Amino acid sequence: MSDIFLSVVVPAYNEEARLVPSLEKIVGYLRRQPYASEVIVVSDGSRDGTAAAALRFRPEGFPLSVIDRKENRGKGYTVREGVSAARGRHVLFSDADLSTPIEEVEKLLPYFQQGCDVVIASRSLKNSEILVRQPWHRQLMGKVFNRIVRLFAVPGIFDTQCGFKCFSRRAVEAIFPLCRVDGFAFDVEILYLARKRGLKIREVPVRWLDSPRSTISPLRDSA
Repeated sequence: MSDIFLSVVVPAYNEEARLVPSLEKIVGYLRRQPYASEVIVVSDGSRDGTAAAALRFRPEGFPLSVIDRKENRGKGYTVREGVSAARGRHVLFSDADLSTPIEEVEKLLPYFQQGCDVVIASRSLKNSEILVRQPWHRQLMGKVFNRIVRLFAVPGIFDTQCGFKCFSRRAVEAIFPLCRVDGFAFDVEILYLARKRGLKIREVPVRWLDSPRSTISPLRDSA
């Protein structure tokens, strides 16, 4: 088994401007932790300098790898590619904009010691701290989408779409080889498959702030 405790997968599409500052925060945080870690950046056919920026960012003595895919396949495909390359006992994927600050992983990790297999950040629980809210139309579409998802796919989970989810090695091996959804709905597929495989999921309130440059289309991607 790898001696890496935590792998952080960062899917990125046209994130040249934000990627390096986010990587600096992620690597800076991980360097301060008592466990071994790694970061994997996956550029999803970016049309700007995302991959080049990631390749230039070479933190001394820290394992950071970059997957530069030329074809845009979608966030779900990108996350799967990064997760398949991860070596850690726990694998976290985090949006490149760090809408959920990397420090929030401290709220997720303890639940693995309680027998959880999948621990996900949530913006919709009582103790969630929303520092910068989404525009009203995105909030409305998100609420409608989540009601449908809870009704038909994963009852009891209040926020399937927060881009900050952590998996045990057992969960990685049980879920990701079965995933087929390449687009933004991959989060729902992951949680649905986790339930089907009998894995224990925990939803945890976190700090979160809206990113004004989100690439999600409320209408198209919700549909």
